[in-house]
Amino acid sequence: MELTPGFIIAATHSHAGKTTLTLAVMAALREAGRRVVPFKAGPDFIDPMWHAAFCGLPSWNLDTCMVGEEECRALVATRAPQGSVVVVEGVMGLYDGKGGIGATGSTADLARVLGLPVILVVDARGMAGSIAPLVAGFAGFARGFTLAGVLANRVGSPRHAEMLAGALQEAGLPPLLGWLGNTPSIGLGERHLGLLLPEDQAPPAASDLCRALTLDRDGLLFLARPVIPTPACGSSPRLLTGRTIAVARDLAHCFLYPANLAWLEEMGARIVFFSPLAGDPLPACDAAWLPGGYPELHAAQLSASPTWRDVRRAVAQDLPILAECGGMMALGSSLTLLDGVSWPMADILPIHTRMTPRLAGLGYRRDRSGVRGHEFHHSVRDPSPLPPAFQPESGDAGVRMHNLRASYIHWYFPSQPATCAAWFGAS
Repeated sequence: MELTPGFIIAATHSHAGKTTLTLAVMAALREAGRRVVPFKAGPDFIDPMWHAAFCGLPSWNLDTCMVGEEECRALVATRAPQGSVVVVEGVMGLYDGKGGIGATGSTADLARVLGLPVILVVDARGMAGSIAPLVAGFAGFARGFTLAGVLANRVGSPRHAEMLAGALQEAGLPPLLGWLGNTPSIGLGERHLGLLLPEDQAPPAASDLCRALTLDRDGLLFLARPVIPTPACGSSPRLLTGRTIAVARDLAHCFLYPANLAWLEEMGARIVFFSPLAGDPLPACDAAWLPGGYPELHAAQLSASPTWRDVRRAVAQDLPILAECGGMMALGSSLTLLDGVSWPMADILPIHTRMTPRLAGLGYRRDRSGVRGHEFHHSVRDPSPLPPAFQPESGDAGVRMHNLRASYIHWYFPSQPATCAAWFGAS
């Protein structure tokens, strides 16, 4: 069987232009008629939205810490059909992870697990010959994978690009495969938690990115390699067969891992979506899930949402409900924004949350049951007399009311199917 080739686009550090260059490469490959299957290293929600906007396909998260090594290989094998090319965007700097140099959760560890070559993004502004020792240093730490090429960002001119390419060639280092100049029109805006969403700005057109990118497309595809195959696993019991799960999905509840939605369906559940922002009634269901997102950007609208009447009634009737991060905040009594204005929320959970100017929680989380997840938020909640919803080894244990479980943690359901299915009412 022919295996699908791919590569990972990593960077020396965060904010080097990794996402912009990844989108530019995706656009260039699609313009050449290639089917691009996108993936994102790490527990990020926003970069995959950009991938999906450019590739027309969902972008799946790959993470050796949260997803696991075998599942990462299996996801690429099952989601990337023959004739396509896999493009994985890395996370943070190449060797940044849970701890140590290239440790679990890092892009380097993912490259080792998948057996994919790494293309390194370098912010080359104000740099010429210095690119050689920089790339040499990153290549020298590679263990179990190959640093195969370089993409330069913020290049001043074609002559500048020639200098960078010459320095790499002279030192016998991986070649410069492409570059972007200083083009403000193709930049992506940022705010807390990451980039602006595609819906929140006028995104750069794929054609504009292709014109701005100088790329050795054939050289890049020549370096692509197939993912290390993984043994086929047996099918899992369909623990949610016959159950309907109502899932909140709108700009206030948009942080959903594609793998979680796929897992619900693989477990036999029927998914129905609703929007608290639009004031939708809670659909007839056996359980509900309110993911995180940006409730703070839509506080006024959420405050007036008639959806909460149905959710309040469902909680009183012991409907299994999981609320994550922004979903928990929306179900609380109030949400105070950075300007000091406090908005009433659903008033279902007796908790008050307030936004913070700095990151208030970050890191991988693991429940004592084995479920893995991630926590990342710019808000805090007041202490609550409610019992904890979970037993994480670190991070927010959350609160529980009746059959409603809520916390700041975004859980990865496939990591422990039996426990997660129980949260949705499986016996």
